[in-house]
Amino acid sequence: MPTPRRSPPAKRGSEQDGGIMASFSRFMQRSYAADYAGFALLLVVYTLIQLVVEPFHRMFSLDNISIQYPHAEVERVPVIWNVGYAVVLPLCVFILWALIFQPGVHKTNVTILGLAISVMLATCLTDIVKNSVGRPRPDLIARCKPKQGTPEHSLVTIDVCTETAHHVLHDGWRSFPSGHSSLCFSGLGYLALFLAGQMHVFRPRTDLARVLIALAPLIGAALIAISRLEDYRHDGYDVTTGSILGMLVAYFSYRRYYPGLKSRQCDTPYPSRAEWASSSGYGKLRDEEARIDSSDTYSVDDMEHGTEHVPLRGTSRDRDRGRLGGSSSES
Repeated sequence: MPTPRRSPPAKRGSEQDGGIMASFSRFMQRSYAADYAGFALLLVVYTLIQLVVEPFHRMFSLDNISIQYPHAEVERVPVIWNVGYAVVLPLCVFILWALIFQPGVHKTNVTILGLAISVMLATCLTDIVKNSVGRPRPDLIARCKPKQGTPEHSLVTIDVCTETAHHVLHDGWRSFPSGHSSLCFSGLGYLALFLAGQMHVFRPRTDLARVLIALAPLIGAALIAISRLEDYRHDGYDVTTGSILGMLVAYFSYRRYYPGLKSRQCDTPYPSRAEWASSSGYGKLRDEEARIDSSDTYSVDDMEHGTEHVPLRGTSRDRDRGRLGGSSSES
């Protein structure tokens, strides 16, 4: 009898490798694994910065009045409290919101993931800039404790310092930008954007109570940033830059998962990646996202006698039906 043919082992192995790679590619396309991997990478980078990186030490002069402020042993908002305000508080709000309203796995996942990425990305960027710039803090001389005989009217280096506490001394060159400010705005700023989207604060004639609730996290973040001026840890330039950096990162992270705040669907995240891969395809979904972000926005023309033609919630077909009904009543 003739012997049946068998595929060469090498070919079977290559087919298996191709199947594994295809499965892995499909998994990455249908899930948020890449985002979680990016978050883990940011966490590793942040840990390495804290453990092994020292700031650049700029030269300074003892007669520079801008760095002669006292060193506050007790901060108004310690680091651990700032983490509580900027990270734990928004996380608790999201968990409570998910338990009460049960928005679904996808919406809960992208909301919390966006917060995590916002906080971690802002922290890493801030620390990278801090250590690269090496700007002295307003309390540098009090930290340094320069030895006697140090010339007062010429530039000196860190070598004149007698402070033995490593962190206290080297942290004196991490003034720009403010880490407290960037962290609190990246977390509380993200929370403010989320609340604004869920409550449709840019809807025409929205009530003031919703606006104030959405602004509350930003006011809290501003107060934390101001406390750094009161403690003489930063100047206004440091705090302003850190606040802008944190808010920009928060907006970037929020918009990766949610449409703009002027969209009628601002309370609903973009479709999940599983939906992208299984139904419409990337091209069509990019067009859908562009439509949600640009054309499908609120305007005063959508109001009639103080009431919107289009409901806040519902399908696109319902919204189109409402729009048609509004136009026919006007005619």
